[in-house]
Amino acid sequence: MVKKSNYDITRDKMEQEFVRYDQKQMIEKFHLEHTPDHLFIRLTGEMFRVDRHSGKVELCQPGGAVHAGFNESMTIFDVLCCSKPHCRLSGEYAVVTSLPGIANIAAPGTGTYPETACVFAHNPNALRLACQRLRGAEQEGGDVSYRIPLFDFLPVVVQFWDADDEFDAALKIMWDKNTLDFMHFETTFYAAGYLLRRLVEAGSGGNPAARE
Repeated sequence: MVKKSNYDITRDKMEQEFVRYDQKQMIEKFHLEHTPDHLFIRLTGEMFRVDRHSGKVELCQPGGAVHAGFNESMTIFDVLCCSKPHCRLSGEYAVVTSLPGIANIAAPGTGTYPETACVFAHNPNALRLACQRLRGAEQEGGDVSYRIPLFDFLPVVVQFWDADDEFDAALKIMWDKNTLDFMHFETTFYAAGYLLRRLVEAGSGGNPAARE
């Protein structure tokens, strides 16, 4: 028997907690598709379903549903269960360390992603294609800039500057200034981790297209 990781154990505990929350409120707040057995929610262009009886989060795929991992599950749980009652977008964007109430509590450089930037160094077209595959809309700024629907109701902006003779490639994620009305600060790191993984997969020729 394969031993579960601490991440999987934490995810599974949250599945048990999920069923205690008001699902009717979730459906109304985020206009979720639903059946008697599942709630449906799209994350980075992929459709997930949450079992209304067990709390299990699954990625919907043509060949069948697959148990979702830690980052995507925890992001979905936090938004559905813990977002503020009247969360609304501001339309203004900032790095995560500049969100209201966050200044000075995160390490310098938080919100930039050098490892992912290196993946796309000298190949900005791969990132551009990846953003388009994740249903992104092109924006101004940087060598590549796209507004991507993290959730259908919560976009983020990915900005990228390519490497040159003096500077390494740089990539950052910009968040709506009201993001912390939708999720906790810690959850932005789970969400960013999953988004970056999706971008790398999409840019490397995987199958990143949204599953309907």
